[in-house]
Amino acid sequence: MTEEKVNVLIVGSGPAGYTAAIYAARAGLKPVLYQGGQPGGQLTITNDVENYPGYPDGINGPQMMVDFQKQAERFGTDVRFGLATKVDFSGYPHKVIIDDKHEITANAVIISTGASAKWLGLESEQRLNGLGVSACAVCDGFFYKGQDVVVVGAGDTAAEETTYLSNICNKVTMIVRRDEMRASKIMQRRVEKAKNIEVLWNTETEEVLGKDEVEGVRVVNNLTGEKTEIKATGFFVAIGHKPNTEIFKDFLDLNEAGYIITKSGSTKTKVEGVFASGDAQDFIYRQAVTAAGTGCMAALDAERFLAEKEDELEEQEVAEKA
Repeated sequence: MTEEKVNVLIVGSGPAGYTAAIYAARAGLKPVLYQGGQPGGQLTITNDVENYPGYPDGINGPQMMVDFQKQAERFGTDVRFGLATKVDFSGYPHKVIIDDKHEITANAVIISTGASAKWLGLESEQRLNGLGVSACAVCDGFFYKGQDVVVVGAGDTAAEETTYLSNICNKVTMIVRRDEMRASKIMQRRVEKAKNIEVLWNTETEEVLGKDEVEGVRVVNNLTGEKTEIKATGFFVAIGHKPNTEIFKDFLDLNEAGYIITKSGSTKTKVEGVFASGDAQDFIYRQAVTAAGTGCMAALDAERFLAEKEDELEEQEVAEKA
């Protein structure tokens, strides 16, 4: 196994990782960034981004991430392909293994591994992803203004996305596989109050219809076996997200859903010199702009941490000479 020492290691790309890299590089911290299993993160499967400041005409998601990467590289970030497969935060400096073959020792580590949307596992769902299939109503709902859409899910996220879409779409059909929702009572009431929301109980999605874009959804009733085709131009999957944090569970505090717990008002984790940003720790907002914001915070937190470490070493050297 090869070994390397770096000052700041950023694990994962996307808005959080690249923003952290921009700030860290401009601060002279010489960051090394590994892009992870999905370079650019979830935005690489988003066709149009219209809610990120600075792009008045909107921008293609993959192109946006190319722009972020170029900006990070412009200031000297060393951007590399590779996936963090193991970490050891039991001592200092911290150790991160890349692709099971390269060990990096870092003075500060910024985690920006993001989260992955949970999908139903349908071939048609994956084929039409970005062509009417989405896992984020807040991100993509605007494109379906005045149209008919379908939301699948039964938790708070599904209820929230359904009510959000009901304010801008003509009709929203909510598919719930049981005879009740898991969502909180207040979220259920919001769904019930909206006149343009129809809930199909005991129903599951069989196929997303359409060749080049979503044209409808075929569903099946779990009790009767009856199949129905719903005309729709948008299909929103709201069955949750899974944070990409598995390799950190032995060293960092995670909540019940697997998101990294950070100290209030910061990106600091329980381990000194390890910071978490973006969707790996944000289970509330999950937007590109908020991810970028926490990436900035993580770089600033890392910069301050390293400056304090340097001061400690200088004081130690002075004390030893005395």
